Amino acid sequence: MPHFKAPDGASIYYEDTGTGTPLLCLSGLTRNARDFDFVAPHLPEVRMIRMDYRGRGLSEWTGPATYTVQTEAKDAVALLDHLGIARAAILGTSRGGLIALILAVTARNRLLGVAFNDVGPELSAEGLDNIAGYLGINPPFATLDAAAAARLPDPAFPGVPFDRWRQVMANTNVETAAGLVITYDPTLRDAVFGDTPQATPDLWPLFDALSDLPCAVIHGENSDLLSSAVVARMADHHPGLITAHVPDRGHIPFLDEEPSLAALSLWLEKLQ
Repeated sequence: MPHFKAPDGASIYYEDTGTGTPLLCLSGLTRNARDFDFVAPHLPEVRMIRMDYRGRGLSEWTGPATYTVQTEAKDAVALLDHLGIARAAILGTSRGGLIALILAVTARNRLLGVAFNDVGPELSAEGLDNIAGYLGINPPFATLDAAAAARLPDPAFPGVPFDRWRQVMANTNVETAAGLVITYDPTLRDAVFGDTPQATPDLWPLFDALSDLPCAVIHGENSDLLSSAVVARMADHHPGLITAHVPDRGHIPFLDEEPSLAALSLWLEKLQ
């Protein structure tokens, strides 16, 4: 299994497949390279590069002090360096989009463009509260089947079948004799929320740093983290922004929906 060494020596897992435009896929907060399994078959013309953030998946657990978007952004650049890639497009899902915003001001010359999956410069309090409800906690289910069944029906994701939910749960949990166990460091919770609430920084200047690059945003219409009002404001800040509002999806779209694929296709064309 391929790993590279981060600037501080941490061992980070990555995958590098295909040929074409380098597309660095950055996953959600608790997720890993498997986050992009649903969309990968639909993007045959790209060189898809994925990584498990430190503390997640197959990467080394390095402790909550290192589980920051700033450190993860440095790890992303280190991966590009490791692969000898001068510039790459970023497909950022949730946490991955926040990392892309950091890269917009710390490694702007390494970016070809950014596609945000249900994330932007403003995050709703409701969505953050929902994340706090599960982050770092083992799901209260004995099996993956039970966990998937509990998602049916899901009003934010109507019509999503059992098999899809089971795969989603299997991406970040394993079955044990004691029940499901998360496949990421539970202290990620301490890194994100800590003991003292912190004010959310103003991320709009970071988004504005991308104004001359091709950008897209994919928004789940039922999302509790990204609102349609924020998407509209993003379009005001970036007149060339490609937008897709995906019906019957909350946080986060799987990216293989028709509106998601149409937006990604148009965005990739603009990178050429």
